[in-house]
Amino acid sequence: MSRRPNVILINCDDLGYGDLGCYGSTQHHTPALDRMADEGVRFTDFYMASPVCSPSRAAMLTGSYPLRIGFGGRSIDNAPVLFPGQAQGLHPEEITIARLLQDAGYATRLIGKWHCGDQREFLPTRHGFDGWFGLPYSNDMGRQVGPEEGRSYREIMAQLGAALPDDAPMLTERPPLPLMLDNEVVEQQPDQAALTERYVGDAVEFIRTNRAGPFFLYLAHMYVHLPIYVQDRFVRDSSNGRYGAAVHCIDWSTEVLLAELRTLGLDENTVVIFTSDNGALIREGGGSNGPLRASKGTTWEGGQRVPCIVRWPGTVPSARVVSDVANAMDLYPTIAGWCSVDIPEDRTLDGRDLGGLLFGSDGPGAKPFFYILGGNIEAVRLGRWKLHVRKWNKERVRLYDLEADIGERHDVLDEQPGIVAELLALIDAARLDLGDDASDIPGAGVRPVGRVANPVTLTTFDANTPYFMAEYDLPERG
Repeated sequence: MSRRPNVILINCDDLGYGDLGCYGSTQHHTPALDRMADEGVRFTDFYMASPVCSPSRAAMLTGSYPLRIGFGGRSIDNAPVLFPGQAQGLHPEEITIARLLQDAGYATRLIGKWHCGDQREFLPTRHGFDGWFGLPYSNDMGRQVGPEEGRSYREIMAQLGAALPDDAPMLTERPPLPLMLDNEVVEQQPDQAALTERYVGDAVEFIRTNRAGPFFLYLAHMYVHLPIYVQDRFVRDSSNGRYGAAVHCIDWSTEVLLAELRTLGLDENTVVIFTSDNGALIREGGGSNGPLRASKGTTWEGGQRVPCIVRWPGTVPSARVVSDVANAMDLYPTIAGWCSVDIPEDRTLDGRDLGGLLFGSDGPGAKPFFYILGGNIEAVRLGRWKLHVRKWNKERVRLYDLEADIGERHDVLDEQPGIVAELLALIDAARLDLGDDASDIPGAGVRPVGRVANPVTLTTFDANTPYFMAEYDLPERG
């Protein structure tokens, strides 16, 4: 290796386990991503740390479970994800993978969705990114037609199960969707159909500018989160409506970046990782989680098992399918290892270095993986076994053999009492470490979430402002 590698991390929004051709899709045409899998490693059992976006993204960037960094339950006012003007965000003292690489001399950039807090103290440029172009949160958190308009922010959050404190923003309607450049709002209610192409242009410019390396690019796609606005050229070629068109656009954007790396002679010195922040939101004309049960927002497999492809020509063997259990928190120490950067020793990290596994040797061995939703640990997987203990507000213990029953259809609880006892003990220990609202356990290994005293929104609606769209005309929300 002539120099430290460049790293491109591509993270989609709500892309399902069954949405790519290399994962079994027959309705989406994804030639670039399928070829990327042929040229690298494709994981079959790769997980995000949460089935919803804010905790998922924060966990991936810090290498730590959401509950460990305060992203869940009571710490964020029982909101499932962070909302515009919310007081919480990623604590300024958390060390993201971007910060780690920035301190080691990497050029760093985030293009796309952040969703780890929209207050100034929590923005990407405070967390290791030299620059940022994108959205501070989900693309359905701007002004849209539909029943939510005219209702207070407090009413909207209450329906989601969040009891807001007295000092929370009292919005009568959602603020305009902000498009950010570094720390400033440069557009409000931008044309979402054009946004991915703008992201790709920004990414190409960043790669060209930093071709002498090393660089870290985090491309966090808007797609396929609702509402889906996409260019007509992709819609015309889609066999699955706007959703399929958005998947095609993701594939196109990946091919543009891979072609740029080849053109600049950076192909063999750049590792590209492709994944999704959680499973697909299943609806008619929407995404697919393949054989997995349920969807985004649940701790069934469909909520958290996602595609993951790693490509690094000449270093990572091609055409490999890896069935070892891995998760997005593992990317933190893995990337650090590739880049010859030491990980922090003053805090607990939950990820493990997958470098050996990706280079063709044995993996780090079995370790329990905990499925977390909100403030609760709902399930655990160890090897082939997955034990559920909770679903939202209901307790129920169920055991599944994921090697024989990937769809979680056949409860074998009564057949494996020894396995059940072992996994229950793991959950009990994890609750003591990470906390668990349902058990009223604070967690001994938890770090605080970031919090400001007087939160404000990045934008405020003004009827006299010439927005691209005063309200987005699609009522879909994800």
